[in-house]
Amino acid sequence: MKIFPILTALLVSAFLYGLVFERDALMAIAQNSGAAMEATDTSDAVQRVSVVAMASAAQTIDSAVIVRGQTEAVRQLTVRSETSGLVINTPLRKGAFVEEGAEMCVLNPGTSQVRLAEALARLAEAKANIPSANSRLPEARARLREAEARVEEAKINQNAARTLAADGYASDTRVAAAQANLESALAAVTSATAGIQSAEGGMQSAQAAVQSAQAAVENAEREISKLTIIAPFAGLLESDTAELGALLQPGAACATLIQLDPIKLVGFVPETQVDRITVGAVGGARLTGEREVRGRVTFLSRSADPLTRTFRVELEVPNTDLSIRDGQTVEIAIASDGADAHLLPGSALTLDDQGRLGVRVAEDGIARFVPVSLIRDTMDGVWVNGLPATADVIVVGQEYVTDGVPVDVTMRGVN
Repeated sequence: MKIFPILTALLVSAFLYGLVFERDALMAIAQNSGAAMEATDTSDAVQRVSVVAMASAAQTIDSAVIVRGQTEAVRQLTVRSETSGLVINTPLRKGAFVEEGAEMCVLNPGTSQVRLAEALARLAEAKANIPSANSRLPEARARLREAEARVEEAKINQNAARTLAADGYASDTRVAAAQANLESALAAVTSATAGIQSAEGGMQSAQAAVQSAQAAVENAEREISKLTIIAPFAGLLESDTAELGALLQPGAACATLIQLDPIKLVGFVPETQVDRITVGAVGGARLTGEREVRGRVTFLSRSADPLTRTFRVELEVPNTDLSIRDGQTVEIAIASDGADAHLLPGSALTLDDQGRLGVRVAEDGIARFVPVSLIRDTMDGVWVNGLPATADVIVVGQEYVTDGVPVDVTMRGVN
């Protein structure tokens, strides 16, 4: 007897029986099975992402403005010749320190001393002519007074002659003679007045001659002073002075001189931070080799660089030992008003889809992106602001979640 055909017939019969007579029960079983599968899928969809977060609280810090820059000599000048001549002194070598007023280049005087002696002689001669010119003026004034007296006398004689002639006691000849005397006296007054003007002109000419001679003396002395080129300020020579026997023309360089005490620290501040800096603010800087110096802001530009849109800032720091050189790279920190900020590990920073810098925080089990601004980068981490007073900042796994994703948070510690 074959058993397999019998079993197959029994199974088919049972299936047909259930399909026909137990259809409702089969449909209920199928629905329950589908609901169970959907519940399993939903459970998988809301599975939480495991992250590590740290509880961070805001702290008040000195919000210094950090810029990179370089050192710069407070003064640097190429000292040049104002006249021509041969150098007659031994040159000073570069690196030497010179005091203000020290001789750097001395030129051959040539005939300068002769021209000065000639100008002094002319000045003495012009001064000697002053008394003679001054003496002519009193004489001319005396002549004027005498001529005016004669005019008065001639007027009296003329009036008398006319009166007598009217009464028949004088002739017309006497009247004419009195008129001629009056005109002669008036001419003498005119001549005396001209004499005074001539005497005054002589005085002015003598004084002008003195001034001209004095100017010639000063010009000769100035030309002699140009023969010695001196240091305008104390500093270090960055080049040798002109060599002995060298011919210097007007404008030729004698040497380059720099002043390094105090020394300037120069940086360029972005326009977003320039309002946080004031002239007189305390600042510090770190040079290569971890050396640190302190000073104050002495200058803040009011005009931005047209290319970089940054503003020049200068600090002055003491450099008595001249150990800080011109052109060294420095990192400058300028004190500003305090601000609330969070200290976070640099690895916690991330970018959103728009390229904004920020961090991801966990709020009620949900990840959320918060934009932040970087204040300072230190060895212990980065100081940022833009977060609330307290926040659970995701420090591990922030790159694997987006806004609204449920997270399973493990707290690392409190900062």
